[in-house]
Amino acid sequence: MHDNLTPRAAKPALLQPLKVKDVAVALDVNVQTVYALVKQGDLGSFRVGAGRGTIRIPRTALKTYADERGIPADALGVAL
Repeated sequence: MHDNLTPRAAKPALLQPLKVKDVAVALDVNVQTVYALVKQGDLGSFRVGAGRGTIRIPRTALKTYADERGIPADALGVAL
């Protein structure tokens, strides 16, 4: 029935947004701190999924946050 559908190619890791827990590890802070940064508007994010959804942080948003605070990108431990 769905023989003509092609599987979606996985996005390269550099294009995939980060989970809140991954950002927390990268910044060496608590997960709740990341949620607070998102709520304050200091860290860009978006939601995926139904209902409240799950928060994702674009790599560009993390890079901007780090740059504005003088945090070297190589200190984050994630590819930006």
